[in-house]
Amino acid sequence: MLLHIIARGKIGRSPEAELVERYGRRVTWGFKVTELPDKGGTIPPITATPTRIVTMDERGKQLTSSEFARILGRWRDDGVREARFLIGAADGHDEALRDKADLLLAFGAATWPHMLARAMLAEQLWRATSIIAGHPYHREG
Repeated sequence: MLLHIIARGKIGRSPEAELVERYGRRVTWGFKVTELPDKGGTIPPITATPTRIVTMDERGKQLTSSEFARILGRWRDDGVREARFLIGAADGHDEALRDKADLLLAFGAATWPHMLARAMLAEQLWRATSIIAGHPYHREG
């Protein structure tokens, strides 16, 4: 299954970009990052079906890493070809995009900078795939 981060804003050469690259290289599943301008631009058309849409949103569910891994594992086992993770610009996502999501996901009640949220998401994708693979990286409680 392809894990595809689609994010608004250019990360450039930054510590956050290095983290996204570092964790992305560790993911053993397909991994891709697409950047869109802060305003405008269009989300790439879906070419692999079935696809799941995860919208990163402060009103979303707060999942443990193990819960997140279970969802990704279930999608993979159900034949999902691509999971798209949408990170919006400073004003977030419009209601229509949130309504289309298969999952609204939040990294807690705090507001995070979008570039840091991208790095955090990349780490959680690697952590989830390592949990599914039985890798010892993740330790519970």
